[in-house]
Amino acid sequence: MGYPRPYLSKRRLLSYAIVALVMGGVLGGVLWNIGGVYFPKPSLGRFSSYQELVAFLKREPEAPRSLFERLRSGFTIIWGFSIRGSFSTYASETASGEAPEFSANIQFSATNIQVAGVDEADIVKTDGRYLYLVSGSALYILRAYPPEEAEVLSRLELSGAIAGIFVNDDKLVVFQEDSGLYSPGGSYRIYAPFSILVYDLSDRSRPLLERNVTIDGYYFNSRMIGDYVYVVVNKPARLINDSVVSLPVFYSDGNKREVEATSIYYINLTDYCYSFTSIIAVNVQDSLEEPTVETFLLGCTSCLYVSRENLYLVSPSRQTSATSIYKLRIEGRNIDWVANGTVPGYVLNQFSMDEHDGYFRIATTTGHVARRQGEASSKNHVYVLDGELNIVGKLEDLAPGERIHSARFMGDRCYLVTFRKVDPLFVIDLEDPENPRVLGKLKIPGYSDYLHPYDETHLIGVGKETVPAEEGDFSWYQGVKISLFDVSNVSSPREVSKVVIGDRGTDTPVLRDHKAFLFSRSKHLLVLPILLAEIDPEKYSGEIPPYAQGDYVFQGAYIFNITLDEGLVLRGRITHLENNTDLLKSGYYFSSPYSVKRALYIGNILYTISDRMVKMNSLEDLKEIGAVELP
Repeated sequence: MGYPRPYLSKRRLLSYAIVALVMGGVLGGVLWNIGGVYFPKPSLGRFSSYQELVAFLKREPEAPRSLFERLRSGFTIIWGFSIRGSFSTYASETASGEAPEFSANIQFSATNIQVAGVDEADIVKTDGRYLYLVSGSALYILRAYPPEEAEVLSRLELSGAIAGIFVNDDKLVVFQEDSGLYSPGGSYRIYAPFSILVYDLSDRSRPLLERNVTIDGYYFNSRMIGDYVYVVVNKPARLINDSVVSLPVFYSDGNKREVEATSIYYINLTDYCYSFTSIIAVNVQDSLEEPTVETFLLGCTSCLYVSRENLYLVSPSRQTSATSIYKLRIEGRNIDWVANGTVPGYVLNQFSMDEHDGYFRIATTTGHVARRQGEASSKNHVYVLDGELNIVGKLEDLAPGERIHSARFMGDRCYLVTFRKVDPLFVIDLEDPENPRVLGKLKIPGYSDYLHPYDETHLIGVGKETVPAEEGDFSWYQGVKISLFDVSNVSSPREVSKVVIGDRGTDTPVLRDHKAFLFSRSKHLLVLPILLAEIDPEKYSGEIPPYAQGDYVFQGAYIFNITLDEGLVLRGRITHLENNTDLLKSGYYFSSPYSVKRALYIGNILYTISDRMVKMNSLEDLKEIGAVELP
């Protein structure tokens, strides 16, 4: 069976080439309006031979690269899997407006996602009756509801670490990473087997492996839309002995295929590193259907945003201090190249991007932040791009000297948190895409690393409390801070409720991973895993300095009531630790198999999950109902 290609007309390819040549030659060094730089669109082509691909990679600038850049460079592969079943069952409450239900009309929480209808892989999933849990290289399937019947039904021990899972009806998709093979001397990894395993769950006590697709590469990210799962995998695009390129190779149920150089599309730009981005669709319901593949040579992928119709890859460039954006249309197994564009600066994470009413919005930071006054060059910007990724609107030079800590796009609004010494929360109007403008801002101590919508006029922020330094243009971070913001008056946003947990050293994975965040407006529920650090005042003879670090005294879930009337109210805590042994021996770094990583609910039962235990508590009074040890 053939491999369908994205539709790219000769007229479009020719137009790309003409625009790139003319605009690149004439306007490449021209200032873009006030204070900005124009970034011409590079052209899209396809390699005519293997030798042309080798010659292209030889153009890579001879510049030292950090370990981070070397790891991030490489091949990027996006795989698509068809999974039958209604995806709406798995939309999160916060994205869809209500929690999903199964036949008993019992609501349950889903993975905290960014876009309704676009699921994200995680280490824990539930379908309202069963739990699917990742613990290292093991995957557990538990009967979870009713809680009185909770038990481990099956355990899968895989050969490598599990990067994430998806569940849809009776299909389980598992992403497995192995350590791989290294070059002589171990200087770099030449083969990194990454497997996409599809299991049939007709019998949860005996899941059956239905399909195995293996790629030599690194898992980067993934999404599930309706019947398809798209997976991003990186593999270094490296020249060996200055003449050989290691092309992407994949195995589907034992059948090997190497991507041919002449099938690879590329963007005509020079960068410090490259990645091949392959879009592959696999129907996991029909094992006779051959995979389809499209491959693009782009810059190294740093972030992914996916709407229900389009997939956006972004790639930073050290040469231009800009970010390239690549737009691909996704509709089932059909994946078509649409456009590419460029904006100044760098993107923080997926929440710095959004698609709305045919426009793509993105928030970036240029320059750098410094602790001394006058040395910082950072500025922050919001750009609006049309369907062809041309910039049609911009709001530049926000909060000079600071950087973006969090962003959230909600309809015609963008909420942006920048920070260096205090936390400005910006309310930005995007109703007119060509004229974005600041409506209001709030300056308070601390900052938010994650913003989550409570409703249309209120936001939840999770970050750190701070104390301004007496010397230097910076602040000392303290405990974890949870805020409830009222943005109904756009010109004067307010922090209407605030809770600070612990002292300096207190942490929550929500600061780095939004999937650890559990929120239900209908249940007035907010749950965060917390590693609590507290300072013993007896260790200090006088005033405790703001840089003092606390000692770890607790790890577990903090459960809050959250309402507009009463704000944030702590209801209680749940831990899986029987004693403080792991806390006392942790020093600056805490690690325990009983560290709570996720929380979810089914009906009126709260489930907290660690690598070794699932604990069940009543949401009415937090009374413990039972626990299941994971062998």
